[in-house]
Amino acid sequence: MPEGHTIHRLAKDYLSSFGARPAQASSPQGKFADAAALLTGTVLTTAEAHGKHLFLGFEGPDWVHIHLGLFGKVGFGEVPAPPPTETVRLRLLNDTAYVDLRGPTTCALITDTEKQAIHDRLGPDPLRRGDDPDRAYRRISRSRTTIAALLMDQKVIAGVGNVYRAEVLFRHGIDPYRPGRDLTYDQWTAIWADLVELMHEGVRNNRIDTVRPEHTPEAMGRPPRVDDHGGEVYVYRRANQPCHICGGEIRTADLAARNLFWCPGCQPPG
Repeated sequence: MPEGHTIHRLAKDYLSSFGARPAQASSPQGKFADAAALLTGTVLTTAEAHGKHLFLGFEGPDWVHIHLGLFGKVGFGEVPAPPPTETVRLRLLNDTAYVDLRGPTTCALITDTEKQAIHDRLGPDPLRRGDDPDRAYRRISRSRTTIAALLMDQKVIAGVGNVYRAEVLFRHGIDPYRPGRDLTYDQWTAIWADLVELMHEGVRNNRIDTVRPEHTPEAMGRPPRVDDHGGEVYVYRRANQPCHICGGEIRTADLAARNLFWCPGCQPPG
């Protein structure tokens, strides 16, 4: 599932390609056909993200709410656009570009009230200006749940996925099994600040890189990482490989229905 930086990047890309000009909307798959007919000829005026939720605002009172889920894909291209396949849930087309949305968990036309209800149930997002990290800490500091599970709970903090949760805990030397209530306020503010920086870099580069300059392949004289995830990381998908810092073996385990990665040497219990 895409992490929050990808959705914020998509918001920028939608607005760049379709902002301030009328678009034709269609739903070759048919599941969004009625809403697409209402959008045709209108102008995309705003696009925003909150966690893993994307909201496209066209002229008028309603919003297109998109959640990609596990299988959703978005593809941009230049005109002339090829004929859409029957898997396309929503195509937007103007005189210079097209974009196809396939396989989302959610693609729906919603009201302002419905949109606000989605915001209200989500935690603060490190990529949303003005979101309050203390709101997340109030929940974390009262919870016996592991900090690794809490970081993946979108009601606690929005936009963090499996890569960012594993990497930020490593970067701060925190055992992923530590209960949330044992995390100090200073540790939380450092984690939040790090997520803000890392995720903004992810938006800029459209990939996740989490290693510090002194641990890049060039600095360490090691081969670059080869993985379809891309980006240089410390522990994510590096199970049974040596840690870049201590040389110990990276571990993996199932936690909250996702694979957790960590280094016991650099993230000791307690």
